[in-house]
Amino acid sequence: MAYINWFSEVKKEDTKKVGGKAASLGEMYNAGFPVPPGFVINANAYFDFIEKTGLKEEIKKVLEETDKTNPESLRQASKRIEELFLSKEMPEEIKNEIKEAYSLIEPYPARVAVRSSATAEDLLTASFAGQMSTFLNVQGEEDVIKAVKKCWASLFTARAIFYREQHGFDHLQIGMGVIVQKMVDSEVSGVAFTKHPTGANDHIIIEAVYGLGEGIVGGKYTPDYYEIDPDNWEIIEKKISEQQKMIVYDYEQKKNVEIEVPPGRRRLQKLSDEKIIELAKICQKIEEHYKWPQDIEWAFEKGKIYIVQSRPITTLKPEVIEKTKEIKLTPLLKGLAASPGVAVGKVKIILDPSELGKMEKGDILVTKMTNPDFVPAMRIAAAIVTDEGGITSHAAIVSRELGIPCIVGTGNATKVLKDNQIITVDATRGVVYEGDVKSLLVEERKIEIPTKEILVSYLPTATKIYVNISDPETAEKIAKLPVDGVGLLRAEFMVAQIGIHPKYAIETGKREEFVNKLAEGIARIARAFYPRPVVYRFFDFKTNEYRDLEGGEKYEPEEANPMLGYRGASRYIRDIDVFEIELDAIKKVREDFGLKNLWVMVPFVRTVEELISIRKILERKGFFKDRDFKFWMMVEVPSNVFLIEEFLKYVDGVSIGSNDLTQLVLGVDRDNELLAHLFDERNPAVLKAIEKVIKACRKMGKTSSICGQAPSLYPEFVEFLVRCGITSISVNPDVIERTRRIVASAERRILLDKAIEV
Repeated sequence: MAYINWFSEVKKEDTKKVGGKAASLGEMYNAGFPVPPGFVINANAYFDFIEKTGLKEEIKKVLEETDKTNPESLRQASKRIEELFLSKEMPEEIKNEIKEAYSLIEPYPARVAVRSSATAEDLLTASFAGQMSTFLNVQGEEDVIKAVKKCWASLFTARAIFYREQHGFDHLQIGMGVIVQKMVDSEVSGVAFTKHPTGANDHIIIEAVYGLGEGIVGGKYTPDYYEIDPDNWEIIEKKISEQQKMIVYDYEQKKNVEIEVPPGRRRLQKLSDEKIIELAKICQKIEEHYKWPQDIEWAFEKGKIYIVQSRPITTLKPEVIEKTKEIKLTPLLKGLAASPGVAVGKVKIILDPSELGKMEKGDILVTKMTNPDFVPAMRIAAAIVTDEGGITSHAAIVSRELGIPCIVGTGNATKVLKDNQIITVDATRGVVYEGDVKSLLVEERKIEIPTKEILVSYLPTATKIYVNISDPETAEKIAKLPVDGVGLLRAEFMVAQIGIHPKYAIETGKREEFVNKLAEGIARIARAFYPRPVVYRFFDFKTNEYRDLEGGEKYEPEEANPMLGYRGASRYIRDIDVFEIELDAIKKVREDFGLKNLWVMVPFVRTVEELISIRKILERKGFFKDRDFKFWMMVEVPSNVFLIEEFLKYVDGVSIGSNDLTQLVLGVDRDNELLAHLFDERNPAVLKAIEKVIKACRKMGKTSSICGQAPSLYPEFVEFLVRCGITSISVNPDVIERTRRIVASAERRILLDKAIEV
C-alpha cells in the first residue's frame, strides 16, 4: 500500500514519513513492548490530499491573510482551514487503502483511536503537547475517514499555528501521519516520566486515574502520584487523590461519557504496588531502548499494562534544582511542584479563556486547569497555580517549556485565593504563601568550603578567578573559597535591605544613615576578602526597580523600556546628589576602615564623554590620589566595543557585562518569552565583540575581566576567554572550582600548542 504502514513496518527513523508519535509506536512495537496493534496513514496521504484537492494553495492564502500575533485572527483562520479540510472529498485511492487496513483490525468493526502524528512532533528539541487532535472510540469506516480528516485539520489549530510561528517551522512543509490503533478499555490509565520532569532527581514518576487517559492528559482530574527509586525499585512516595468521576466508553451511546466513580473506590490507590513496579520497569526499559528520558502514556486493562505513546522529555535542564530554606511560614495552599522556581505577583483568577484579557504581565495565573487556549496568558504570567491536574497536565508541560514556576493539583486555589491578592509561589516545593516572601525562600546554591589540604591542591592559574557577590551575610563563607578576589560586588541587594530611595533619604534627613549602612555592607565584604581586590559596581538600578523602594514613585519616571532607559553613567551625572552618597560610602570604607582593596566600576556607559565626566567627579572627590585605587568601567553597550581604545584611555580596566552586551548586540530582550530562545552569549557576533575588547586591553596594558552569567554556565565559553587572553573571569560561587579547572586546562593546552609550533 502506498499510504498505509503497519506498526511492524515502522521504525524510529521513519519520523519524516509517519511522524514522531507513530515512529515511536512502531519502534516500541517491534522491540517487543506491549503496544496495542494498529497502522499509520503516512504523510504521503496528507500531502497528496492537500495537493490533489487544491487545499494547499487555499491554506497558504488563509495564512497570508492572518495576523499570527492576534489570538482572534488565529482562531478565525483555524476555523476556516478546518472547514476547508472537511469540505474536501478524500481521493478514492487514499480512502480505499484506509478502509482495507481498518477491516483487518479485529473484531470488525473495531473501536479504534485515531491520533495525529505530525512530522515535527515529539522531537528532542520541541514539544507539541496538546496541540493536535486525538479521537477515541471511533468505529466504522466512514467515521474513521472523518476522524482522519479532522486530525489533518488539527495541524492548523490556532495554538499549533502560533507554536510553529514562534519556533520557525514552515507551516506547509510539516506533514502528518495518522495513527489508527485498537482501543484499550482502560480501567486505569495515566502518564509516566522516566526521570523527574523538573530535573530534580532520577526517580520514575507515575500518575494514574480511573478510566480513559484523556482524564489525566487534559488535566480534568487530579491523579494519584507515585515516585519510584529505580536503584532499588522502592516506591518512595505516594499521593492518593480522591476521584469522584471518570471517563469511560458507553457501548449503548457509542461514545465516551463521564460517570461517577463508585463511592467505595474513590479514595483507593488506583494501581497496586505490584503493578506500579511492573510499569516502572517497563518504562525504564523504554528509556534504555531510546537512550533518553521518556514521557510515556499507558493504560491498564484486565490485568495487563499497555503502552500507547512514548516521546522524549523536552524540558530537562542540566542544572541542579536550587534548594530552598525550610522556613516556618503558614502556607495558603499546597500542590504538586510541576515547574520549579519562585515568583511573586498579583492573583488573577481565570475560569474561562474569555477572561484572559484581564491578565497583565507579571500576574499569577490561577485557574482550574489550563488548556492550549490559555497559552498567550501563560506566556506573560509570573507563575501558574491550578486546582486540578498532575505534573503531566497541560499546565505543567507548557510551564516547564516556558520556564514559568507552576504548581498544579492544589484542589481549591480558585476558591482560596482572591483577585489582586499578592502571593508568593514556591514551585520548587509546591507551596503558595501570602504576600511577598520571596527573599525568605530563595538562597544561593550550596557552597562547600574546601579543607586546607584541598585548597593546597588547587592548580594556580595565570588567569585570575574572581567571584560575583551581593550579600554581605555570605562574604565570610565565600571568601574561604579559592578565589583571587571579587570581580563584581552588586550594591542593589544592600540598597534593597536599606529599603528607601536615596533621594527620599536625603529629603527625610536620613542621608548619613544611608551612607553608614551602605558603607557597613561594603566593608564587610571588602574585609572578608582583604587583601584581595573587591570591584564595587555603582548602583545599576533601573527606574522600575528604584520605584519599588520606599519613596521611589516620587522620583522615578515610568519608562516603556527601563533596560534602555535612565540608568548607569547618565544617572550619576544628572543625579549627582545620589552619586555622592555612594562615593561618600566608598571613601569611608577605603579611608576610615582602611580597606584599600576596594575598587570601583561604572556600569552602562554610553559615550566617552560620560566616562570623562564620571572620572572628573571622582577626581574632585580625591580618589585618584591613592596609588592603590583602581577605576574600571563595564562593557555592555556596542559603542564600548566600537570605541574601546578611546574608553580605555580613562580607565584601569574593564569588565564585560555579557548579559546586557548580548541583548544589545542581538537586539533581544531576554525577559521576552517570544525572543528568549535567541539570547545566547555564544553567538558569533557577541564572541567577536568580546574578542575585540580583550585584544584592545592587552594591546594597551589594561585589565580585562567578565562578570556576566555566561562563564558560570558554559565551560566552552571560559576556554574561549582564556584563549583570547582575558585577565580575569568572575563567576558565581557554586562554579568556582569547576571554572578554575577549566582555566588551568585551557592554559596548559595553549602552552602545549605553542610548544608544538616551536
